[in-house]
Parts: sequence; C-alpha cells; structure tokens
Amino acid sequence: MSDTDPTWDFSGLRALFINCTLKRSPETSNTQALVDASRAIMDHHGVATDCVRLVDRDIATGVWPDMTEHGWERDEWPPIQEQVFAADILVLAGPIWLGDNSSIMKQCIERLYASSHLLNDAGQYRYYGRVAGCLITGNEDGIKHCAQNVLYSLQHIGYTIPPQADAGWIGEAGPGPSYLDPGSGGPENDFTNRNTTFMTWNLLHAAKLLHDAGGIPAHGNQRSAWDDGQRFEWENPEYRR
Repeated sequence: MSDTDPTWDFSGLRALFINCTLKRSPETSNTQALVDASRAIMDHHGVATDCVRLVDRDIATGVWPDMTEHGWERDEWPPIQEQVFAADILVLAGPIWLGDNSSIMKQCIERLYASSHLLNDAGQYRYYGRVAGCLITGNEDGIKHCAQNVLYSLQHIGYTIPPQADAGWIGEAGPGPSYLDPGSGGPENDFTNRNTTFMTWNLLHAAKLLHDAGGIPAHGNQRSAWDDGQRFEWENPEYRR
C-alpha cells in the first residue's frame, strides 16, 4: 500500500520530541534537522507533534518530579513532564560528545526517571502503554553506544521499544563537518534516511497498537497489586529444595 493510503491515518496519537542539544536557540542544531525529518512523517499522517529544546529551559538537576520542593528556586521540568505523559510517542534526540550522550540527555533521562514510580489507573507504572525511540547525531563514533543507553533507560522506566527504534548520523572519524554543514553528506545519507524512516514508522505502528488495545495488559505487572500481596504465580525455586 502507498503511505498515503487512509490505512496509515494516525490522527489521535501525540508525539513529543525532546532535543538534548547543547546549543541554545537560535543557534543551529544539527540534531534538530534529524528530528524535523522524523517529525515530518508523523505530521503527514495526522500525529499531533511537539518538540522541546531542553537547553532553552531552566531545568533543575535532580531525580524528583519538582525540584522546587527540594531546594531549587526554579524548575521548568514539571510542565514538560505533563507533555511527556500526554504523548503516545517519545523521541529523545541528542549529540555525541566524547563518545557518549550529552549532559542534557543525561539530565533529561534523570528527570524522566523521577516520575517512574507513579502509577496509572490500572496500577501499572505510568509510562506503560507508550513507545519511545531515539535519534543521535555527531561527527565522532558512538551512535550505538548512545542509543543503547537511551533505549535501555526508557524501557526500564516502562516504555515499549519497537524494532529498530534508533537512528543517527556521524561523519568520518575525527574532526569534520556536522550533519548540516555543506558537503557533509548527512542529509543525503541513505543509511541515515532509511533508519530514520523505519524508526518513525515502527514507532507509529507500535503506538497505534498500544493505543487501540488500551495499553499493555494489566496482569502480572501491577505495582499496586504486588504491594497488596498478589504474587502472580511467582515462586522461588529454591523454596522447593
């Protein structure tokens, strides 16, 4: 089927991209260019999308939902957290520095983790029923290392990670052009374009499946039920020896 077929109508879904670049607006963000490529596909198919450049916000450091309750005078994370909760799809995007994720990416994951103890109406952790992926850019090696850290963190707090949920671009090893620099070859790179497209569509498909199913089935994964004493057939084999 063509991707313009009404089968691929994802209206009703919401997606949030969080750009973890170190560059404040209006400085050009190479990461944003890759975000825009993924976002355009979602927009084309009816998804309500939004993007936050985290470095532009006054985000406190810490692992509590609202750090103003823990000694900070300002913290602009709580309204972003509400955007996260409202989104069916979350994409974290950021650059590689010294072969690793940016400090802003790490801060973002810490702040997401701060709400991982909250529960939904079914008694599951609140991030259940949502999907996530990541985009990585840079002019040094490290896409897979950065992606595995981001995707592990997101699944650990409750997100569903579909197949091939990461994409990225890097130039030649060593100092060189960034994604948007003239002659970089980044926007024309077929490998990056293919992976970004596949990631986007896999996020859309998985999000719609979960949305239509009402989320992950609530059995065997309810923190509230576990705290009430239910054990869902769990038994330590050591007890039988």
